[in-house]
Amino acid sequence: MQPKSVYMSSLEQFKIDLKGLTDELTKLEFDLDKDYFDALDETDVQSGVLHVSVSIRKASGFFELQFHTVGIVDIPCDRCLDLMEQPIETDNRLVVKLGCTAREEDDTVIIDEDEGILDMSWFIYEFIALAIPIQHVHAPGKCNPAMTQVLEELSADRSGDEESSPATDPRWDALLKLKH
Repeated sequence: MQPKSVYMSSLEQFKIDLKGLTDELTKLEFDLDKDYFDALDETDVQSGVLHVSVSIRKASGFFELQFHTVGIVDIPCDRCLDLMEQPIETDNRLVVKLGCTAREEDDTVIIDEDEGILDMSWFIYEFIALAIPIQHVHAPGKCNPAMTQVLEELSADRSGDEESSPATDPRWDALLKLKH
């Protein structure tokens, strides 16, 4: 495993000098792989292969960024916990303004006007994470067979416990008899 400082340098390509943009429209392309996810050091998505296209439109007083991301991320299956490939395709929009202090308000990101640098690495990661479905499981029959067997046994044990216990508390049954 490489030291984290080496990974951080791989994120430099995602830092854009907005004040230095001269054209009204700038297009950028990024290929993301395990090094990108390692550099971010997040636990939700740890690897994948994705392509990101970014279009930056320079307007009066703001910048509009359009992101198109397509590829595959490796995430744990909710059922068996083995890694599975999850296809991702998402389009996102980000509006950035220059201001006195860096902050986010509503759907707009304000970056320090003196610096003028936007680090897109975290925004791209958030767009990917938001594109992952809430439930993600392997296709039928693709889960880890050992884990599937354990889950079935535990499920059978649980349903057997419910059948052996009385449906209702006997005190309630006695009260129901009085009601009729």
